[in-house]
Amino acid sequence: MNFPRIALQVPRILLPAANIDMHKWAVIACDQYTSDLQYWNDLAKFVGSAPSTLKMTLPEVYLEDPDVESRIEHINANMHACMQDGTLVEHEPAFVLVERSTAIVPQRKGLMVALDLECYDYNQGAHSLIRATEGTIMDRLPPRIKVRRNAPLELPHIMVLIDDPHKTVIEPLFDAKLKQIYNFYLYGAGGHLNGYLVDDPKLHQQVVQALDVLADPQVYQRKYPGHEDVMLYAMGDGNHSFATAKALWEEIKRGASDPDAVMEHPARYALVELVNIHDSGLEFEAIHRVLFNVDVDDLRQELQRFFSADNMEFELEPQADADACLTAMSAAEGESDHCCGCVLSGSYYLLRIRNPHKTLAVGSLQEFLDGYLARHEDVRIDYIHGVQSVTQIGSRPVCAGFYLPSISKHDFFRTIVQDGALPRKTFSMGEADEKRFYLEGRTIIENP
Repeated sequence: MNFPRIALQVPRILLPAANIDMHKWAVIACDQYTSDLQYWNDLAKFVGSAPSTLKMTLPEVYLEDPDVESRIEHINANMHACMQDGTLVEHEPAFVLVERSTAIVPQRKGLMVALDLECYDYNQGAHSLIRATEGTIMDRLPPRIKVRRNAPLELPHIMVLIDDPHKTVIEPLFDAKLKQIYNFYLYGAGGHLNGYLVDDPKLHQQVVQALDVLADPQVYQRKYPGHEDVMLYAMGDGNHSFATAKALWEEIKRGASDPDAVMEHPARYALVELVNIHDSGLEFEAIHRVLFNVDVDDLRQELQRFFSADNMEFELEPQADADACLTAMSAAEGESDHCCGCVLSGSYYLLRIRNPHKTLAVGSLQEFLDGYLARHEDVRIDYIHGVQSVTQIGSRPVCAGFYLPSISKHDFFRTIVQDGALPRKTFSMGEADEKRFYLEGRTIIENP
């Protein structure tokens, strides 16, 4: 069942059979713990020989390993096996209502749906119904494209936001009598997950009607005066995975012999979890930066040189530790200065930029880092969600870490509508362990 006006499909979702150990099946998104190989080694030992999405995804911690190609081959083989041996069972068209709890939030609500990639454009300045909210890093797509190109199914960690202040789309479903299809604790500090099957066509129509209202041009223009092109869906987590799905869909269209028939191809859609940005269980966290193999003295000099140009002023204010950095950043909130903390081989500072040219502190820092990395090809960057990991890495010799402030979720949609996509890796929807775990799947090839 497709609803083109709101780019929505009620998907045929693949779920593990009743005999599958869900605790081992569901694993965290591939772009978490990217500098923590021990986490993934421990997870592999825990999973052992059990069926698991770990065997059907490529954690980014392994992207630089020489055996990446063989890993991708094993991923695709494991996907085919799970579809053929009864591990995965396809359901009739339905949404899945998701209820997640963690040590940080008691409840976060979501709805598994499929979105039409024809209505998505990740290019800067796009005015599509589905929009990227951060800059897409194009060199992150090729390894993901390799995984998806020959994959018979998708296992998403994508979370897409809707701006629904009156809570009309997802929340009313919790009042319906739904069949519970899973109820289990996630690995590590991932918390607990409940899932409910939304297979009643009347409830599908209820969701569609509520989204129709949010997408109504007149309603939208009252909310965002002067902006005629409706943005109904904004990427939350998994921007690069969604961009990968889009890239492969365009590739499939280019190779099709029948341009009309190809529009019915299952890869036209991508499975995602919808989340209301007004959900009390959703919090935005900053994404921090760490550098490896860096000459700290040279980094200090280049920071000074870069941020002292073009009428900007720059100071590195010494701090006692990471907590002092965070306290100083918090105290600077609301000021016109851009402030972020940094740890340079174990020494702590508040990086203060006066008269910045960018709107956000992350934009100021990223502009510097882009140029610095281009001039120092031996330096590697990683994007980290947890303050503790930044401190640990930045305390090592020839390493640096930057602590960044978070942005307000309440101004998020308005900022994207008015200013366009944010600098890449600006925000995170919660801490690493709050990220979506792989669980539900969907077939993306014809005649599997």
